[in-house]
Amino acid sequence: MELIINKRKVFIATGGKEFDANKPALIMLHGAGMDHTVWSMQARYFAHHGFSVLNPDLPGHGRSDGLPPASIPEYANWVLGLISELGGHEIHLIGHSMGSLIALASSASLGEKVVKQALLGVLPHIQVHPNLLGAAQKNEHSAYETVVGWGVGSKAQIGGNKAPGAWVSGTSMRLLEASKPGVLGNDLNACNNWEEGLEACSNVLCPTLLLLGSNDKMTPPKGTKIMSETLRESTTITLPDAGHMMMVEQPEQTLDALISFFEN
Repeated sequence: MELIINKRKVFIATGGKEFDANKPALIMLHGAGMDHTVWSMQARYFAHHGFSVLNPDLPGHGRSDGLPPASIPEYANWVLGLISELGGHEIHLIGHSMGSLIALASSASLGEKVVKQALLGVLPHIQVHPNLLGAAQKNEHSAYETVVGWGVGSKAQIGGNKAPGAWVSGTSMRLLEASKPGVLGNDLNACNNWEEGLEACSNVLCPTLLLLGSNDKMTPPKGTKIMSETLRESTTITLPDAGHMMMVEQPEQTLDALISFFEN
């Protein structure tokens, strides 16, 4: 569906079911330079199992108009505006990478309005190497190559996708190449500049799932230990052999972990 938020068109996938404000809302937030398609499998499941799914292309991404917000707090404010616009209740949040930081910042602001949140490929501070950040800000193709090379786990790099002909690395590359100029650089800069992750963790009131990939080179699992110690209530699940792009590398395993958390 399409909405007008802050005078800009926003595209929101709903998993094949119309959004119903009377059902628990599940908001899915993609990562830097990505769009809603990374959540396709998981969104469809939850939309057909009791949740009203909101899987947006964030501003400036995919089919959504406007410029991308310049910081994680600005992205979080946009999410709060989305919730206000649609009147959703019993809010559940899922975020990946940059999206996990947006979910975390949103949850810290929303307090008891959030029932549960799942953070995938997360760290309290996602630092970006200056060379990658510089390349992304210059719209150099090498930035896409670095993100895909480091973001996709070694096992998924060589194939093995259950869908014949599908290739995680190639699909991820096409997705980044389709992003608007400057978007990846903007998003990586937003991640790099946000250092309030632990403070946000201390303000979160809901149970949190930290869903990690054992082979994640961009947000190594060991870096989340301090998050689990700071959050009021957290569960950590690590997917064997998964890299940073776990929801496309291992969609079934990712979905199983999310089901066990959100439907429990």
